[in-house]
Amino acid sequence: MLDEIHIRDLVVSGILGINPEERINRQDILVNATLWADTRPAAASDDIGDAVNYRTITKRLIAHIEEGEPMLVERLVAELAEMCFASDDRVAAVEMTVEKPGALRHARSVGITIHRTRGEEDA
Repeated sequence: MLDEIHIRDLVVSGILGINPEERINRQDILVNATLWADTRPAAASDDIGDAVNYRTITKRLIAHIEEGEPMLVERLVAELAEMCFASDDRVAAVEMTVEKPGALRHARSVGITIHRTRGEEDA
């Protein structure tokens, strides 16, 4: 059985969308992620070298959102999930949600959640 590592309510300013104003004006992008990994080696050793370093992964997600300018949420959410796998071989599965708060007039947010398993990232 694998354990869950949560990154919750990460808000990053970035360019995302197809409308002209979205291509110019940065907007808040809300990210939630769950990474599945075996945390027992880190628990036993109490050594960061045995742990999935969620700080390093989060910094990579932030940089990607700040630097990238995808048109679609579908692309960004897939790229972020792939980054989790690329960051640490111990990550076995990822559930990633990307939301655009205020994108729809009568909704708090709109977004997409995907679930990927290592080896099936591109399937």
